[in-house]
Formats: sequence, C-alpha cells, structure tokens
Amino acid sequence: MAERPNYTDIYLQFREGEEFPFAYRYARPSVTADCVLFARDADGLKVLLIRRGNAPFKGDWAFPGGFLEAGQEDVKQCARRELLEETGLKAGELHLIDVFSRPDRDPRCPIVTASFWGIVPMQEARGCDDAAEARWFPVDAVPPLAFDHEEMLAKALAALG
Repeated sequence: MAERPNYTDIYLQFREGEEFPFAYRYARPSVTADCVLFARDADGLKVLLIRRGNAPFKGDWAFPGGFLEAGQEDVKQCARRELLEETGLKAGELHLIDVFSRPDRDPRCPIVTASFWGIVPMQEARGCDDAAEARWFPVDAVPPLAFDHEEMLAKALAALG
C-alpha cells in the first residue's frame, strides 16, 4: 500500500495574502453518513449491502452511504437520502451506531462518517445512482466489506442486541 500523503503539507497550508484569506491551517475532512439496514425473513436476519459502482473499492460490497450536502442536511438526513438514492428504500427509525474517523479509513482523503442502523420490513432493493447492485445478505454470510464497514457491522449487530 502506498504511503498516505500528509494532506496539510500538500495542499492545505495556510497561504497568507492569497485569494482565499479565510483558509484554515488545518485539514478539513469530508463528512459522510452510512446506513446499516436490517430486515427479517423466513431465513433469519439479513443486512442490506450495495456493490460499489465507483472507486475506491469499485465492485466491492459496502453499506449505502455518501457525502453530506453541506448546508442542506444533517448526517441523519444524509443517511436517509443516500439510502434512497442507492437502493430505492426508505428507512423508518434510524439509530446512531458510532462516528468513524480513523485517518486511513478512506484512501481519498480524511473522511469522518456517522453510521446509523435501522430495521425495515423485507423488501426488494435495487442498485441505483452510484451503486451497481443492492442485495440482502444473511448476517452470518456477509462478503468482505469495503472501508471499515466490517467494524460498522459488528457495532450495529451489538447495538441491535
């Protein structure tokens, strides 16, 4: 794996007197929200995953989620919007799992994500927007996941009880 760049040293240095006088001296990470959705059928508990249509991790399985539209929504609204955009599903009640912010969790840049879990009736999901596919998996037969989503799943299952 290539060494991660030091974003502050590369392009987030404070540049006094330049066009953007309000630039910060500190990296400003992006914010995302992910949605871990569960449903039950005759075969037991299932979790919803999407196959990523874009890099990074193109073709890998992950939870529906994406970038916050700053100034337009909070992280829970972002989770709901991304779930709908990527799977066509709407969530009822959502519960915060945790905030994930490990510096190496995403190869693009520093990204902080708020992750939520919910339970819905079993229903068909479809891959939409930047999700190539959406599918329900038994919780004991989940494929390898992108990013730190295996940790998210473990915490969601613990919260679910």
